[in-house]
Parts: sequence; structure tokens; C-alpha cells
Amino acid sequence: MKKKLIVMSNTNKTMSFILLISLVLSACSSVSLRDIQQEKVPLISYVNPFIGTAGKGKTYPGATLPYGMVQLSPDNGRNGWDWISGYFYPDNIIAGFSHTHLSGTGAGDLYDISFMPLTGIAKQEVLDDINKSPTTYSTFSHQNETASPGYYQVYLNDYDINVELTAGLRTGVQKYTFADQHQQGRVKIDLNYARNWDSTVATQLTFINDHTIAGYRKSTGWAKDQRVYFYTVFSQVITRHDITIANEKITANKRQYNTKNKQGIAAQLHFDISKNKQLIVKTAISSVSIENAKQNLLVDGANKSFNTIKKEAENLWEQALAKVTIDATKDNMVQFYTAMYHSHLAPRVFSDSNGQYKGPDGNIHQASGYQRYSFFSLWDTFRALHPWKTITDPEHSKEMMFSLMAHYHEYGLLPVWNFQGNETDMMMGYHAVPVLVDAYLKGIITDDDIDGERLFSAMKKSAMQDDFSIKTYRELGYVPFEQGKWNVSLTLEYAFDDWSIGQMAMALGKYQEAEYFFSRANSYQQHFDTTTNFMRAKDKQGMFKSDFDPLAYHPEDYCEANAWQYNFFVPHDITGLIELMGGKEKFADKLDTMFTTEQSIEKLPEWISGYIGQYVHGNEPAHHVPYLYQYVSQPHKTQQRVRQIMADLYTNAPDGLAGNEDAGQMSAWYMFSALGFYPVNPVSGEYVLGSPQVNSAQIQLSNNTIFTVIANNQSAKNIYVDSVYLNGNKHEHFTIKHQDIMAGGTLIFNMTSEPK
Repeated sequence: MKKKLIVMSNTNKTMSFILLISLVLSACSSVSLRDIQQEKVPLISYVNPFIGTAGKGKTYPGATLPYGMVQLSPDNGRNGWDWISGYFYPDNIIAGFSHTHLSGTGAGDLYDISFMPLTGIAKQEVLDDINKSPTTYSTFSHQNETASPGYYQVYLNDYDINVELTAGLRTGVQKYTFADQHQQGRVKIDLNYARNWDSTVATQLTFINDHTIAGYRKSTGWAKDQRVYFYTVFSQVITRHDITIANEKITANKRQYNTKNKQGIAAQLHFDISKNKQLIVKTAISSVSIENAKQNLLVDGANKSFNTIKKEAENLWEQALAKVTIDATKDNMVQFYTAMYHSHLAPRVFSDSNGQYKGPDGNIHQASGYQRYSFFSLWDTFRALHPWKTITDPEHSKEMMFSLMAHYHEYGLLPVWNFQGNETDMMMGYHAVPVLVDAYLKGIITDDDIDGERLFSAMKKSAMQDDFSIKTYRELGYVPFEQGKWNVSLTLEYAFDDWSIGQMAMALGKYQEAEYFFSRANSYQQHFDTTTNFMRAKDKQGMFKSDFDPLAYHPEDYCEANAWQYNFFVPHDITGLIELMGGKEKFADKLDTMFTTEQSIEKLPEWISGYIGQYVHGNEPAHHVPYLYQYVSQPHKTQQRVRQIMADLYTNAPDGLAGNEDAGQMSAWYMFSALGFYPVNPVSGEYVLGSPQVNSAQIQLSNNTIFTVIANNQSAKNIYVDSVYLNGNKHEHFTIKHQDIMAGGTLIFNMTSEPK
């Protein structure tokens, strides 16, 4: 059992002790919170990759590195919403292990380069309506399955094979251990394997030598032009191979097989395992070429043992997690470090070891001096994930900003939802803008990295385009419902992005342009109806849409939400929104009503989940809402609600996430909130205080300083904040500044069981 940092009961002695410890920690950057605890436990032991693999989370349990290009993970083989990540915990079969997966998204794609070890006669079953070919599978039990950062293991009951997975940055490594009674083993490689999209366009499989294969899978799904080249080396000799194309066996014994016109190759490779029961399979991938995939394998370590690669993966994960060390209950430790683990799954490296990658224009580009990233789920992650990285991981955050600008130069616009070298235009807004502005204002990128004029020009290009109803938004000051779906949400989110551009203009001394964008940022007011106190859809003549019901799901007006969940999305002008709603008292009443109004009119879509009244935590638009009580002098309600959300909507079970993980946003909300503050306006450089769930925490900053959070007397009962001290001085504000954190020091919350 861990010792508590605070053990003295007398208030004055306790405060003196806290301040003394804080001064010691601040003065010596090499001192870790864990160093003053008796027990030193690897942080990776607190990570549970199965959290989010059931319910709404849509995460995967397989092996990857922080920001790894490869996500080697099991696939159940079934199609549908529950299997978007390839794996759904309630399932009991595995149909293969593929090398690319999405973390917590609302649409399925990838599952590229799928392998399945076999013995005896393969079990087959048609599992969905998309892929008509029989799918090879095995049953398994969760009792014979484990997962940890950089490692996954499962026993395949039907073939008596133990499968272990680990990964390098661009390489997946599999270890198959066959039961003693088997003398022959097979490995099925399926280049046509896909779920949720009928996506294969062309495949190639080449036999390089008796240990090596290579090829590619090109597909069109969510990523319209996806190219995955691979290079695979087996530890044992391939004695023979069988080829199937479009469900027909190919008798010709060739060195190379090619398909096009939506046909895919499946091959069974045979191995003599009579003397050696273990087979190691190493597969590197690339978006550019087979040769690049080969070089990626060499750089990751083609000659390294499975255990060496696994140990290196664990060390990298330990280093990533150690940037924040906390003291908390065992459950909260698991929740926090699993969240931190998930926050490192996106964005992810997309360039090869030589810097090359496929761009959104379809051409091959070169990243020089940085690694190119992809998988920017910006509608989700601009809110908290990217602000989290500006504190805990500015080095990689800078490379991500370079990647956003590289996308702009290759595509002509900043990304909306960048994925596998494609622009998907998924969701809405131009939220690369607040991410870049925030990084610029915080000094993550400077004019020496990316000239501010270039940044501003890229931002304006998005804001002044004619697509996505932006032309009408500029002309009318809002998006009318005649334009199509999400019109209210579009206006609200464009308004925030415009405010962000205004901040960039101010930083560059462009005051006239700043005034223009700040004026556009007030467009949210166009949708506010004083008779109902809701943001409502309007027509081109400025008349509100009839038949309004704030409880009903109106996808034509609100994006993945109803009127309640978007009503408070004005993070750049909370004081203005309070005035619109009639002042602080009425605003507070509206917040109270949101949290107490049950959903009774109709069932909303399953991606709207995690209810507390009309507050929905399982989707992003309302994530900042619990913190808004601070703006109306009711901090105790913020403290109560954020602790309720952490306690009820985050658990250590497979269904422990209330909604899609969404590439790290759900986790970022938890990490910020557990430490006691949250970026309500992610570009303001300020964080609104809440109620910490940790006893204490240290953030190891990149400037060799430490920011310490201490929650004195924090417990499941003591959720209210009595007083706050910053660096020994009583802190009377409900926000702290980014520079306060980055300067190092100590933030102390004195907790109590009664609202102050």
C-alpha cells in the first residue's frame, strides 16, 4: 500500500509540511514523487489497454509505440459499429492480427496486412455482408489473454497456438508458439481483409526468398487513397504456399501475384515446426514503397529478438508515462495512466525512416528534420488533447504543427480530419486553426520554425474559402438551415475558429484583420433565441425554424448532439453568452436544468452517450460545460460535477469509457480534470480550476522544471475546494495561466467535504 504524501492532521503543520515538500521538489528537478514513496512500481503496470474495448470506447488492445505507425492488434472478424476498432471485448473469436487500427473513432477502416496462424483444419464462417469470402477464425478466452503497453498475448483455442505481439515504430512483431503435438504450421496472410468498407482496390504479394514476402494493399474507404506497402521476414523457412484470389485457388506457383478491380490475395504459407515450435514474424509497413518498408524494418532492428523489441517498447512507454507522476488510489492510477497511454495513440508517425510519405495530393513528399504525422481527429482533439501535449510533450507537439502545415502546402488547405495521407473532411470547422494558434502563442512553434505570416495566411485560406457553407456564413453572419445539416453547429464552431484567427492577427500586429475576425466571432449571437434561451436554426431571412424541441435529435441543425448539448459552445466569449442568457443567475439556472433534464422524448443515436441529464460526456461539444459554473461564482457545482463525471463515467472495466475515445480527447479531459484544471477555451492560455482526483502530481516540464499539484485531504468525500495556493500565495482566481504551469512551482488545493 502506498504511503500518503500528507499524514499530519494539524492544519498549520500540514501546510508547512506541504510547502516544505513543494520547495524541495521544485528545487531539484531530478526528484520524482515516486522517489519519496516506499514502493516503486513501473507506470506501465497501471495501464489497462482493455479499457474502452467494450461499450462505446472503440479502442484496440494491441501492441504499438507512442505515436507508432504500426498498431498490431487482434480482429474479431465481424462487421458493424461495435467492431470499428477491429476488436470488441464481448466477442469470443479472433480472425487475424492486422497492422493498422483506429483508436476510438466513429467510423471503421484499416485492418491492413492481416495474419492468422493455423494448424489442422481451419474453422470458417461468413461473418458479415460485406466480405463474402469465408473468414478463418479461432475461439479464445479472456482468461488466456493479456495486454500491456507494447505487448499483447492470446491463446487460440482451436489451433493450440499462443500468439504474442509487440511493435517497433514502423514494425509489427508476432511470435507464434505451437503446441507440441503439431508438426506442421501455417500462416494465412489476407490482403483483402476489410471491415465496414468494401475497400480493396489492388493487392500484390511477392515471394522474395524462402524467409521473406513483400507486397501492398491499396484501398479506398474512409481514407479514399490508402496505400500500405509491407515487407515481412519469417524466422523459419516457408516450405510452400497456397494462393487464393477472389475465392478461387490459384494453381500456378509464381514468384509474384497481382490483383486489381477490388480483388484481393489471400495466401497460406506452410512451415515445418517439428523441431522448432516458435515462429517469429516481422512486418514493416510504408505508405510509399516496398523498399521503404524494408528499410523501416532494418531501422527498427530486423535482427533484434522478440523480447528485445518488447523491452524497448516498454521502456519507451515508461518514459512517455513518466512525464506525469501521480499519487492516487489504485483505481485512479489505472484510469490516469490508461488515459495517458491512449493520449499517445494519436496523432501518429506517418513518414518512413527516410522521411518519405504519401501526401494528401497523392504524391510522395519528404519530411526533413521532423517526422510527419497523420490521424488528426481535429474536431475532437483541439479541445483538450493538443493543449495537453503543449504542456507534457512540446517536442512532439511541434512536429505535429509542422505536419499540419505540410498538409496545407500539399493540399492547399489546413486539414479538417487528416487520415493515412488523406483529407476526409470528416466533421466540421477548421480546427487546425486553434491548434496552430495555441502552439504559436505558447511558443511551441516560433517564427524561426514557421513564419507567423505563413501561419496566418494558411488560417485565412480556410476561413475565406467558399466550401462547407463558409461563403454563406461570411455573407449572412450565420449558416441558415437551407444550407444543409449541422447549420447551428457550423456557425458556433466557425465563430470560435474566427476568434482564434483574431488572436493570431493580434500577435502579429494586424489589428484591422483582428477586428474583422473578432467581429465574425460574434456570429454565435445570430442563433440565440431569447424566447427559449437556446441556440436555434434560422432561415436565410433570419426567422427561427419552427417546431423546436431541445430534447429532440436534429442532425440537420446540430452535429451529433441536440440543442442542449450545443447551447453552451461559445468557449471564446463565456461572459457574452452569460449576458445573452440574462445574467449569471439565469445562466446558472440553465446549467442546473441541463444536468437535471432527463432524455424522454426520443432515443438519441448510440454515439450520443454518457448522460447526466442533458449533459452528454460521451461526445465532445459539451466537455467544457461543467467548468462554466466557475464563471457565475458557483465553483462548488463545477467541483461536484467534474468529480461525478470522473467517478461515474470513467471506470477500469472494458466498457469504462462513456463514449468514443476519439483519438485521445476523452482521455485528455480526464487527465486535465484529475489534476484539477481544464482548458475551457483551448486558445486562451488559461485553465479553469476544478476538483483534483489525485492526492498529488508532478509534471516533468521540458525546461527541466517541475509543476506540482497537491490536493490536501482529497478523497471521494472531500470533493470541494476550500482554498487554493499557488507558489505559497493564496490564489483568488478561478483560472491559472499556462505560463504559471510552465514556470514550475506548486499548486495546492485544500479539500473539504462541504461546499464553500
